[in-house]
Amino acid sequence: MRYALRRCAAGLATLAVLSVLVFVATSVLPGDAASALLGRNATKEALSALHHDMGLDRPLLVQYADWMGGLLHGDLGRSVTGYVSGEPVGVWEQISGKLANSLTLAVVSFALIVLASVVLGGYVGLKAGRWQDHLLSTLTLVPSALPEFVLGALLLGVFFTWLDVLPPVSLIEPGAAPWDEPALLVLPVLTVLGVTVGAAARMIRAGMLDALKAEFVAAARLNGIPEARVVRRYALRNALGPGIQVLALIAQYLVGGLLVVEAMFGYPGIGKELVDAVIIHDNTEVRSITMVLACAYVGLAILADLLVMLVVPKLRTTS
Repeated sequence: MRYALRRCAAGLATLAVLSVLVFVATSVLPGDAASALLGRNATKEALSALHHDMGLDRPLLVQYADWMGGLLHGDLGRSVTGYVSGEPVGVWEQISGKLANSLTLAVVSFALIVLASVVLGGYVGLKAGRWQDHLLSTLTLVPSALPEFVLGALLLGVFFTWLDVLPPVSLIEPGAAPWDEPALLVLPVLTVLGVTVGAAARMIRAGMLDALKAEFVAAARLNGIPEARVVRRYALRNALGPGIQVLALIAQYLVGGLLVVEAMFGYPGIGKELVDAVIIHDNTEVRSITMVLACAYVGLAILADLLVMLVVPKLRTTS
């Protein structure tokens, strides 16, 4: 419990520092939302009026306090889109659908990554040094050495140009959910799987090799415990310790690293929304999206550390 509280406190401190950095970084960038909306021919009077309406003429410290106060109460602020339409549009209203799309892609991808990594890593660990180990390790490591856009292009060439069985883009109709057309998720998910499974499987393989050489595994075998139970209950459980850390890094990558995949396949996720917000200088939306992703990133790191302690009991005596 003390360890969990320390990790949570460190996570909150990290988010506090990050909020200052994000606010300062977006504030010092050239240009602002008012100038982007009104264009180059805008008069000084019009710019001053829109600056006042947006609150951009207030001191930065006041703007930061107002933004953080809203975040602490669950209010992400007002999007620039509202000033274009003349009706107030909240950032959450603007990004919720995109965030749900990205979350769907990330959850489906991560579930398959965990399954494939544990199965492949555990299997090649048992077959270490044999042809199965060499074959499967090569098949998983080659895609992981490729950038997302290269692997995605190869998958497009195979499944769309050659076989013509999958759509080349993953455009989702407004108001529709990604699972309404599961075929749209296949190529993005395969791309994410290809670039991530190799590292996680190799880590679990290494953990499996170490566990199989451990004294407690030898003692379990000497006591007549069936080999399948020895592997599943003793070896694999301890092999998952380092594997969880790698899977946590992959989950953190999925939080904000799907930008390339989403852009390549035209997937309407939070990555595309963040790019659009940067283009129109919507600093409030950029800051809020960044903090939402940062909260998920820090939360996953804390969860991974706690899961490792649960899976490997000996760590609870040294933390």
